[in-house]
Amino acid sequence: MTVPSPTGAPDDELVYSTDEAGIARVVLNRPQARNALTFAMYRGLITCCEAISADPAVKVLVITGAGDKAFAAGTDISQFRTFSTAEDALGYERFMDQVLGSLERLRVPTIAAIAGACTGGGAAIAAACDLRLATRDARFGFPIARTLGNCLSLGNLKRLSNLVGPARVKDMIFTARLVGAEEALAIGLVGEVLEDRAALTARADALATLLTGHAPLTMQATKEGLRRLAEEDTSDDGPRPGDDLILQCYMSDDFREGMEAFLGKRPPRWSGR
Repeated sequence: MTVPSPTGAPDDELVYSTDEAGIARVVLNRPQARNALTFAMYRGLITCCEAISADPAVKVLVITGAGDKAFAAGTDISQFRTFSTAEDALGYERFMDQVLGSLERLRVPTIAAIAGACTGGGAAIAAACDLRLATRDARFGFPIARTLGNCLSLGNLKRLSNLVGPARVKDMIFTARLVGAEEALAIGLVGEVLEDRAALTARADALATLLTGHAPLTMQATKEGLRRLAEEDTSDDGPRPGDDLILQCYMSDDFREGMEAFLGKRPPRWSGR
C-alpha cells in the first residue's frame, strides 16, 4: 500500500508495502530530486512506523531510495525558506528526533539499503537503522559546513559518534567530504558493500528473509536495550541540551546565506554571523 501524505504532497513520494513473509518496505521515491526528503515524507515515515507497530505480521523493515543516484540527498532545502524564528529551528530538530526515534523505537529490525548519495537527513535515517548495506558507489556525509551552515542536533551527533567515534564525526563535518563505501565499511558505518544495485536488492531481501526466521523478542530486546544505553531524554518540549547551538546556526545570517546560495547554485559567502 501507499502511505497517504498528511500535508498534501503526492502520495507516491514515499511508498510503503508489505509481503506475505512479513517484510515491510519503504521506498523514498523522488528520484528526480535525488530522493531529497520533504517534511511530508518525514511524516510519512512516522506513519509507516505506526503501521508496522500496529501489524504483528510485520517482522522486518527495509528502507531504500528509488533509482541509482541516491538513497536520499538530505532534506529538500526549499523546505527551510519559511524558517524565521527560533521555534522554527528548534521545532525542526524536535521533529527530526521524532522521525528518527520512530525508527529506533520500532519493535522490528530495520535495514537501510543504500545506493548512491546518502547525505544530511538521508544519512541520519540510515544511521538510525539497525543494519546498513551499501553499493560500491555509495557516498555518505553531512556537507553542511560548505552548504547550509547549520548543525546537527546532539541526538544526531550521538548517533554518529556511537557508530564511528567523535574524531571521525569531526573529520566528516569539518572537511564536508563524503565517505566512500569502502571507508564506510572500514569504520563501521555500513556492514556490507555490494557491487551494484541488483546485488544490493538481492542481499537486502536475503538478510530481511533471514531475520524473519529469528526470535523476534531476542532482536527486540537487544535493539531496545542498546537504545536505552545510548538514550538522551527528549520526552518533553522544554529546553534541551544543545538548543543554544541549534539557534546559533539556524538563526544566523550564514544559514540564510547558505540556503540561498545552495538554491541559487552559487558558492556561499560566509560572514561568521
